Amino acid sequence: MSEETITEENSLEEKTGEQAEGQYEQKEMEKYDLGLILDIPLELSVEFGKVKIVINDLIQLGQGSIVELDKSVGDPLEIYINGKLIARGEVIVVDDKFGIRVTDIVSPIERVKSLA
Repeated sequence: MSEETITEENSLEEKTGEQAEGQYEQKEMEKYDLGLILDIPLELSVEFGKVKIVINDLIQLGQGSIVELDKSVGDPLEIYINGKLIARGEVIVVDDKFGIRVTDIVSPIERVKSLA
């Protein structure tokens, strides 16, 4: 059996496993009526960066003032749902409006760690 045939068989087995997993997840989702919670409002916020400043510096701020944040251009932005980090992304511009392209979803393990 050639190496190419073995690779094709492994690829087919992986696809079959992925399809079975997807079908299992779909059946699990059908057990629950998610329609009950789909219209619950959540607060989504995006953090461009942070800075700590003293009250004196805060008082000095006025129109046109620049506040330097702890993030650089190109750094990923953090996306929060109800104050909990759920993803990271990058700024995009669509039709002269800002948007966020999600680049990374925080794993459930990381979310649990953030609760501590």
